[in-house]
Amino acid sequence: MLVSTMNDIPGYEITEVLGEVFGLTVRSRNIGSQLGAGLKSLVGGELKGMTKNLVTSREDVMQRMAEEAQAKGADAVVAFRFDTSDMGGNWTEICAYGTAVKTARRG
Repeated sequence: MLVSTMNDIPGYEITEVLGEVFGLTVRSRNIGSQLGAGLKSLVGGELKGMTKNLVTSREDVMQRMAEEAQAKGADAVVAFRFDTSDMGGNWTEICAYGTAVKTARRG
């Protein structure tokens, strides 16, 4: 599955637009990571547990988006983006979205 943040893919022609696709997750922060993050924020530095959680979440939502695109018959996703938002103070929504398309290599 080709995934591009651009509206097109160099070397390919978009032959059909199949519509928007999404991958979504809502994650809660556990109390241990919140306490560790609070302490770390006092002295500065990377919050490694939070970073790992975000990387895993982004990989998960990208996979879900690609699966939805594939189910629609797409071989690529263009205009790909991530979006995040806090929900309820302890929850974070992570969304991957784009436009599912069919493509053909330019000859």
